[in-house]
Amino acid sequence: MLDLRHFSGADLRTLIEEEAAEWNRELHWDYSASAEMILRYADSRILPGYALHERGSISAYSFFVYEGNKAVIGDCFASPTLAEERIELQQHLLVHVIETLQQTPGITRIEAQLLLQMSGTLASPFDDEGFQRYRRLFMNVAARKLYKKGGQERPPGIKLQIWQEAHFQPASNLITRCYAGHVDSLINDQYRTASGSLRFLNNIVRFPGCGSFEPTASFVATDEASGQMIGLILCSRVRSDMGHVTQICVVPQYRGTGLGRLLLAASAEQMDRLGARNITLTVTEPNKPAVDLYRGLGFETERTFDAFVWES
Repeated sequence: MLDLRHFSGADLRTLIEEEAAEWNRELHWDYSASAEMILRYADSRILPGYALHERGSISAYSFFVYEGNKAVIGDCFASPTLAEERIELQQHLLVHVIETLQQTPGITRIEAQLLLQMSGTLASPFDDEGFQRYRRLFMNVAARKLYKKGGQERPPGIKLQIWQEAHFQPASNLITRCYAGHVDSLINDQYRTASGSLRFLNNIVRFPGCGSFEPTASFVATDEASGQMIGLILCSRVRSDMGHVTQICVVPQYRGTGLGRLLLAASAEQMDRLGARNITLTVTEPNKPAVDLYRGLGFETERTFDAFVWES
């Protein structure tokens, strides 16, 4: 029975534990902090979504959040015990989620990135409703390999600084500047404005959805002559032995100078010191310069997943 209702953390706990195990196995990601946040929101009755109830327990669920005129589908997961029915049930949930969001007054945009789902697996409900689909790569490299390949040679006139609270506002302006006309600004509309980029930064730094933020492995690059910020890398710990690059960007005029390599090497060196054996990141496949850079530094694609966008 498909049932739209406020479900509690107690209802979800067994399924969330199964999901956490899959995140750990497939993505090397300790999902426990995110899981606890979801359970708290469910207990507070502020987590909208659909759940599939079977014999008194939840075997699949999907939730979403509202951000002004936008809705973001945060998750869609079904128990691995459902075997061959699993994909069909997740698609069924998404049909109802998408229908609900498209019919919600004031919602003009819907975004979804389901990292745990392989590219194409759950595409049908989105394709049927006219969503744009962007293939993304989940890439992985040994931290020490990245540090050595990235090298220590610094482009002249550039200063690196460890992330500080004072960097929030200039970093939000930098992100907006870097992503102007970029494919990723089509996927995440927060990149289009400084205020949206500031919300993005707050989510990365202050909340556990992308792991535990590591300020000492996150750096900003400034032009020494002008004092302007020209590059940024943010890194989080997603498991005791795993780091994840949550953001890296370089202003257009400094691309191809080695600044991106320098930022990655600096972050990888520090994460290695902190005990992270590997570094992961995600990148949109059509962003060929970035994909080529990462592959040249030893990153390997472990899986592909989809980003979906709908606008009325």
